[in-house]
Amino acid sequence: MNRVQQRESEAVRNDSREYLTFTLGEEEYAIDILKVQEIRGYDQPTLIANTPPFIKGVINLRGIIVPIVDLRLKLNLPRVEYTPFTVVIILNVAGRVVGAVVDSVSDVLRLTPDEIRTAPEFSGAFDTRYIVGLATVDDRMLIVTDIERLMRSSEMALLDEAVEQEEGGA
Repeated sequence: MNRVQQRESEAVRNDSREYLTFTLGEEEYAIDILKVQEIRGYDQPTLIANTPPFIKGVINLRGIIVPIVDLRLKLNLPRVEYTPFTVVIILNVAGRVVGAVVDSVSDVLRLTPDEIRTAPEFSGAFDTRYIVGLATVDDRMLIVTDIERLMRSSEMALLDEAVEQEEGGA
């Protein structure tokens, strides 16, 4: 590899980002690895009254009350039974810690902006605000998701209120 090729390769690598990939049903999603704090097995959270169905409850993670969101339900996918492969991705988004329940975690991939294609427009019934784009890796199609935007959506404000009540009562 000559110096020009090496510099081009470094520029591509520097412009790329790492994404954690996970599955929900038959689909594979990717989120920015910098938003991920840790990955853990699913434990039954403490239920909170009057929260939307996608909020499974809260867990105490080393002294921090962490709301747990089932991404299948949040994205209007069919409900499934949790298995030993069901995991919770602990995320650091918008200055708070939130857990996201997913079917399984796949791997970490490096993608450049050129590898992420704009998602097609859908009818108004399908919400694409959380989709950054689509990427193809080998023969896998990844839905690149803006996890921060998804977790900051308006109905998540209910989550803040429920967690504040839980922390105040603890």
